[in-house]
Amino acid sequence: MVKLFLNFIYGISFGITQIVPGVSGGTVAIIMGFYDELIDTINNFTKDYKRCFKFILPFLFGIGMGMVLFSSLVSFMLENFSFPTMLFFVGLIAGIAPAVYGKIKETGSSLKLQDIILILIPIVVLVAISHLSSPTEPDPYEVISNAGIPYMAFLFFVGALAAAALIIPGVSGSFILLLLGVYHIATYSLSSIRELLSDITNVSLMLDILKIMLPLGLGVIVGGLAMARLVGKLLENYTRIVYSLILGLIIGSIYALMREPMVYESGTAAPMVIAAVISFAIGFITSFMLGKKKM
Repeated sequence: MVKLFLNFIYGISFGITQIVPGVSGGTVAIIMGFYDELIDTINNFTKDYKRCFKFILPFLFGIGMGMVLFSSLVSFMLENFSFPTMLFFVGLIAGIAPAVYGKIKETGSSLKLQDIILILIPIVVLVAISHLSSPTEPDPYEVISNAGIPYMAFLFFVGALAAAALIIPGVSGSFILLLLGVYHIATYSLSSIRELLSDITNVSLMLDILKIMLPLGLGVIVGGLAMARLVGKLLENYTRIVYSLILGLIIGSIYALMREPMVYESGTAAPMVIAAVISFAIGFITSFMLGKKKM
């Protein structure tokens, strides 16, 4: 029972990261120590489905609960205290880097030239992506009202890409949604679920939500399964290479996250800066201690 509840908490933490652009669910999975279990569960579901169900069911339920229940809280914090809120997540990401570096050292000697090159590749890629301008998103209500088969097919593709991203530590699925102009549409549909729960007879609203969340959700499932299988094989056979790339992704994601305009929307007055420094320190120490313990 304790393990089931713990898996549920893992799901909530994973779900919350999907609300915040730039924060990687894969990184949080490493911080909290369930990344390997997540990959193993997805890859071995058909071989040992009873054991896998004990992880995946409370985990998926936790993701849903985390996204629905905390979307308003996270939105409030980002609207009013974006700088300290985002610096807390930056601290979480930065704090896990020493543990990932430790995993590289476990496979042999200290960093070699090829390791440095592997670390630099994802840094360069994420720096380049962060300088791409995100498309201006249209009004979510208008998009949802006019969504047809072609747009739903596009959402499936976006969902698959986002899922592949959220499996990889250092890459944010929500950032992919933002980059492809779908983030606000997805969060609008997600927040509408609470309205639907208050009036379950609202068929029109239900159909509008399904038009967005169903193809996006199916894409997430397909993309997540495919990427988890790939990552599992790579971790098994090329551990040092994978963790070198992960370290580069973590470092690069910090740069990309700090370039997000939303980070600075609450301003950078002295009180905000002080709060941001404190929240960064809390995030860093938390993930550093957890990473040291779990990895």
